[in-house]
Amino acid sequence: MRGENLVVLGKSGSGKSVSIKCMVGLLTQDSGSLKIFDKEVSELSVTELKMLRMKVGFLFQSGALYDSMTVEQNLEFPLTRVLKLKDKNGIRASVEEVLEGVGLLDAINKMPSDLSGGMRKRVGLARTLILRPEIMLYDEPTTGLDPITSREISELILQMQQKYKISSIIITHDMACARITADRLLVLNQGKFIAEGNYEQLEHSPDELVRSFFK
Repeated sequence: MRGENLVVLGKSGSGKSVSIKCMVGLLTQDSGSLKIFDKEVSELSVTELKMLRMKVGFLFQSGALYDSMTVEQNLEFPLTRVLKLKDKNGIRASVEEVLEGVGLLDAINKMPSDLSGGMRKRVGLARTLILRPEIMLYDEPTTGLDPITSREISELILQMQQKYKISSIIITHDMACARITADRLLVLNQGKFIAEGNYEQLEHSPDELVRSFFK
C-alpha cells in the first residue's frame, strides 16, 4: 500500500531476500509476473531498469558503502553519477540534509572503516534516500547490530516513512524491528505467503508455524 511499511517474515532460505532482489532486477524470477509501477520488471530494458532503481531504494545488509570514499563522497556518488548534478553547493546541501536526517552530520568526513555497524547502516540509508525513492526495500536492516542500535535503526525506518511518505518492504528476523516498523506483516513459507495481518493478529494466529516467529 502507498506509504505502508510491510514486513516479510520467513525461515532462512525461504526466499525473502531473493524476492526483493528480483524487484530491482538484481535477480530474475524463474516464473510468474513481477510488476512495479505497472511494469513487468523482467521485461525492462537496461535504461528502464536504471530508471526503476532511481525510484526504488535498496538497503543492503552490509550497507554496501564504497570503502575508498568518505561518507560525503559516498552520498555524492548517486547525485553526480545517476542524476548528473554539477552544482557543488546544491550537492553539498543535499548530502548534509540526509545525513542530518539520519543523525550523522558529524560523520561527513569519515571513512567507512571509521564507522560502527549501525553508523554504516545509517549512511547506507542516507545514500539511498538522497535520490528520494518512492519505495524502500530493507534487507535485514538490523542484522549484526546490538539491541540498542537495532532499536535505533528500527525507529529511524519509522521516521523515514513518516517524513518522506515512503512505501517500504522490510525483510527481517528481528521481531522487535517488526513490532516497531510494521503496519502489516506477511509470513513466507516454501515460496508462498501463508499469513497476513498486523503484529497482534499474527502473534495470536491459530497457525503454530506463524506463532513460532513470535516466541
